[in-house]
Amino acid sequence: MPAKRSPARRPTMKDIARRAGVSESAVSFALNDRPGVSEVTRDRVRRVAEQLGWRPSTAARQLSGEGAATLGLVVARPADTLGVDSFFLQLISGIQEVLAERHLGLLFQVVEDVEAECAVYRRWWAEHRVDGVLVVDPRVDDPRPDLLDSLGLPAVVIGGAPDARHPGLSTVWADDAGAMAAVVDALYGLGHRRIVHIAGLPGLAHTERRIRTLRAEALRRGLPEVRSVTTDYSDAEGAAVTRRLLEGADPPSALVYDNDVMALAGVAAAAELGFSVPGTLSVVAWEDSPLCRMVRPWLSALSRDTVEFGRTAAQELTALLDGGPARTVRVPVPRLIGRESTGPRVPRS
Repeated sequence: MPAKRSPARRPTMKDIARRAGVSESAVSFALNDRPGVSEVTRDRVRRVAEQLGWRPSTAARQLSGEGAATLGLVVARPADTLGVDSFFLQLISGIQEVLAERHLGLLFQVVEDVEAECAVYRRWWAEHRVDGVLVVDPRVDDPRPDLLDSLGLPAVVIGGAPDARHPGLSTVWADDAGAMAAVVDALYGLGHRRIVHIAGLPGLAHTERRIRTLRAEALRRGLPEVRSVTTDYSDAEGAAVTRRLLEGADPPSALVYDNDVMALAGVAAAAELGFSVPGTLSVVAWEDSPLCRMVRPWLSALSRDTVEFGRTAAQELTALLDGGPARTVRVPVPRLIGRESTGPRVPRS
């Protein structure tokens, strides 16, 4: 039998001290940027540490009160809907780029509801598990900002509108209202008067902003047959709602879906019922992705740099950890890209 390999030994401060020819206390002062050693010694110790591949121990950082070197992200959504949601995959990719540069970890957890999410924050705070958190899916009546304020846990809210009630929390947001207004304007210009928005989860702040904007745009143009229907973001509900709408007495001539997966499922359901896209039905997906360009017809979609969205959120949180002030940062409005799935309204024969 081959001999069992021993795990590689991590370099220690004692190894650095031996190689640099200084005491262990001098190494500690130099690596923690504390007074007590000359700049020459500090530079020599840092060079040796880099040569040996030394990194600070996360456990030691926790014990010394210097932090966990980890940020947290909790998502309160049905787990089976996350695997097909391109938005979250791209968002996390952007977050990870920034954290990797700072040698920070990401602790990720999926829970059933906001109450469970709040319980996770309390546990992480009590256990010193994370230095700060990224908060997604802001709610209309959201208990999380108050909780995070009371815990003193640095946080960035992703997708929330500016909130003066919580000046200690940073916010990174996009103008969903402006994006929805652009979609309605484009469809109205193509002659569509019966437009239905197949929305995501009710109670989410961005869902409600889109619904309010659609209602306001319809009222401004005198369109009584424009409305929103909420779903769980899944392809199953996207298809089911599409069938229900198109089987009605006066089916809509245009559908706006809150993600790409529902839009694809909706196009398939429409085809089964004899609707052609864009011949008798125009379709717009809220989140552009490669899926929108892998079907025929290609889907018109709202496009934004979601990876950059994640990078911006992570940068704002690391800035808070570095002692910077809380800020509200607005990212560019999602841009409507017209493709093959939208066209002039054609009455059904």
